[in-house]
Amino acid sequence: MNRPIRMMASAVFVALAVLVGAATYHQVIVGPDYRDDPRNVRVATSQTGRERGTIITADGVVVAESKADPADPLVFGRSYPEGSLYGHTVGYTTFLFGSKGIESTYSDDLVSYRDATISGVIQAILGGDVRPRGLRLTIEHQLQEIAAEALGDQRGAVVALDPTTGAILAMVSTPGFDPNTLTGTGAGPTGEALETDPAEPLLNRATAAAYPPGSTFKIITTAAALEAGVASAGTPFPNPVELELPGSTATISNFDGQACGAGSEVPLSAAFSSSCNTIFGMIGMQVGAERLVGTAESFGFNAEVPLEIRSIESSIPSADSFEFDVPGLAQSAIGQRDVLATPLQMALAAAAVANQGEIMVPYVVAEVFNSEGIVEEATEPVVWQRATSPAAATALAGLMESVVTSGTGRRASVPGIRIAGKTGTAEVPDSSPHAWFVGYGPVGATAEDPQIAVAVLVESGGDAGEAATGGTVAAPIAQLVFAEFFGMGQE
Repeated sequence: MNRPIRMMASAVFVALAVLVGAATYHQVIVGPDYRDDPRNVRVATSQTGRERGTIITADGVVVAESKADPADPLVFGRSYPEGSLYGHTVGYTTFLFGSKGIESTYSDDLVSYRDATISGVIQAILGGDVRPRGLRLTIEHQLQEIAAEALGDQRGAVVALDPTTGAILAMVSTPGFDPNTLTGTGAGPTGEALETDPAEPLLNRATAAAYPPGSTFKIITTAAALEAGVASAGTPFPNPVELELPGSTATISNFDGQACGAGSEVPLSAAFSSSCNTIFGMIGMQVGAERLVGTAESFGFNAEVPLEIRSIESSIPSADSFEFDVPGLAQSAIGQRDVLATPLQMALAAAAVANQGEIMVPYVVAEVFNSEGIVEEATEPVVWQRATSPAAATALAGLMESVVTSGTGRRASVPGIRIAGKTGTAEVPDSSPHAWFVGYGPVGATAEDPQIAVAVLVESGGDAGEAATGGTVAAPIAQLVFAEFFGMGQE
């Protein structure tokens, strides 16, 4: 074979290899992405009108169901009986807007195969159940209602979970939206109006929005100090009116602009319950960047939370970024500067203290059941990661309890129940401060006691505006959730 023929044969071979590779890539590797893309009209059309399984709460309230069209019993419409209450978590499935939330994540379980599609025929031939399966959520309906009522018209979020299992007990984001309007069966703003609304009602503020955590981050700073041996509850610290930050003209002051109580020194326990910025700025610098960032990451920062619905990462800059920025380290130690956290993340931080330092994988779906109501799959609790040692968690529990008994979180207290918590009032440029409360109860629970960890975030202080603090705005919301969980809510 002469040289020109060899070159032509090689070129043809390479071209064929490229074609085979491209076909393989588009059909096998990214094919499922094309298939599931909400812009894929053919797939959307094939699923429109198909029966989907029922979704119920932990206590049996129906939050999503399919109803047959009276004019054509083979065509089904999706309905969301509780409207906006579960809009962000359950999500929706529509022809025009695709699928979101649990409706998207569990679409393969929820969809019916009683049709003439290839997948339906194969399922029937193999003897599989072609009827849709249903889901039981971990969310308790009454708790969800109380959380939503407590937030009211304020922008914000509430997350409540079981610290021993990771089960989400309530997840509310406001403002919300009614998914029935997206399916064309409800009254309210259209999909386009929801997407362009400046209040961002489609945004799940519980998992997909991150905020400066303010003083709630002091839980993590304290854990770092305890683990490093820098401080214990009784360790005294200097008590300046403001903390001068080395290498800059910047300072850190306390919320009221005063020293942290009377006296030239103050113990960590008093600084924690009064949420003294000056003391925790000092602690951050003493702990050091590697320990502070490492502890934050052990609590879940800079990592994707393994939840069934979209959850963005909470973040803290790398330790290297503080090498020449000691003021930034001190400001980060009080939950400001470039530290950002989702309400879910801060609920997990409280849960870690409640669960002896371990964070469980959070989850929303407890069971998958077949058309006969028989449970086919059940979620088992799994440890996600260890945030801190049991000893540090025990010490933190005592400090957090003092916040509620005698500190800034008194409005979260529940008679007869030992509640631990931490307030936060996060400064935001050109806005009123965000109000935070995170906590759990009961402190000192036994294995038989039901437990709950809660995070409350109210954007820009809600109705209180510039006068807002975590103790005055967020803590009372948490109190209502705690009271309902422990059976002390108003009838």
